[in-house]
Amino acid sequence: MKRVPAPAAFGLAAALLAATLAGCSSSGPGGGSSSAALPPATGDELLSGVCPATVSIQVDWEPEAEHGAMYHLIGPDYTVDATHKRVSGPLVVAGKDTGVKVEVRAGGAAIGFTAIPAQMYIDKSITLGTVSTDGAINSSANQPTTAVVAPLRKSPQMLMWDPASHPDWQTIADIGASGAPVVVAKANFYSPLLVAKGLVKQSQLDSGYTGAPARFVTAPTIAQQGFATAEPYIYQHEVKSWGKPIKYQLLADVGYDIYPEPLAVRTGDLAALSPCLKRLVPIVQRSQADYLADPGPTNKLITDAVTQYNDGWTYSEGVAGYSATTMKQLGIVANDSSGPLGGMDMARVQSTIDTFAPILAGSGSAVRPGLKAADIATDQFLDPSIKLGQG
Repeated sequence: MKRVPAPAAFGLAAALLAATLAGCSSSGPGGGSSSAALPPATGDELLSGVCPATVSIQVDWEPEAEHGAMYHLIGPDYTVDATHKRVSGPLVVAGKDTGVKVEVRAGGAAIGFTAIPAQMYIDKSITLGTVSTDGAINSSANQPTTAVVAPLRKSPQMLMWDPASHPDWQTIADIGASGAPVVVAKANFYSPLLVAKGLVKQSQLDSGYTGAPARFVTAPTIAQQGFATAEPYIYQHEVKSWGKPIKYQLLADVGYDIYPEPLAVRTGDLAALSPCLKRLVPIVQRSQADYLADPGPTNKLITDAVTQYNDGWTYSEGVAGYSATTMKQLGIVANDSSGPLGGMDMARVQSTIDTFAPILAGSGSAVRPGLKAADIATDQFLDPSIKLGQG
């Protein structure tokens, strides 16, 4: 099932073992072309000599459509490293080779469920990592990161329920008023917010969520965490013991106003990477738009990687297609309130800090005193002209 969030409370894992791809990789179905056959990029789309020879992107979970913008960067004749759970190939924009490689690294079990800021400081070969706003606040004192582009505008996380068991539930507030158990992951950043806002009671929270459907199927009177980009499809079409619709409300609709999984750099590396980011960030913005316009080929790459990893994570093209469609329909991917696709509204970032810094500091997290939006995000590299629906 869909990912169990793994913030810093899950603890640090050991560093990834250094290894070459020899003996542990295989080529994916890249369409029969090689990077040498691709026309070279020119101008600001040429990254060689400006960016690292390999742009390494650490994502927070297994391959899935929510990371479509990153996987869409990977050109033909890509390589799947099933041992280290990485996909690599030429970094391509609009069918042109930018002159560098890109590597997308799986998170979750592949890195011992280490929080992404921690992993970025463990392994300095990582160029960018997917660090949600609340995660950046949580790690701001000791492992500071700065977000540079946000492919997702709002979080797809939700609370879900069975409409047959609860025909009167329409919102999360209805769940709270009922007193029903709310099954969530042991470590997450949103539960304290829901309690603080009076939407659910602390006594309702049950930290027994594992990602498996058995609990929900056998006890359909509970509410459960999930992702609007996955579980509605999975429960109706792939969980044979359920096979019917669910209902849900997005956490983003009740105040969980983070930017989920923006690409971030280690704050100390921001200045050195700035020449690269000036060219790379608009390419990521375009990659997200291009992925949503035609998600099929990238979804095939994603599901191919899942198959080759063979680590217990399952992810079908049906889920991937549903996710891509749902991200557009629900505005999970959309032009930001600041203007562009991939943008970050600094007032919104500051509001999130104002909300979460006291909550996280109160739970023992090392939050930087006096934290400001500019400490964890910057919009300086974004191309304001790149928007959905405008080519």
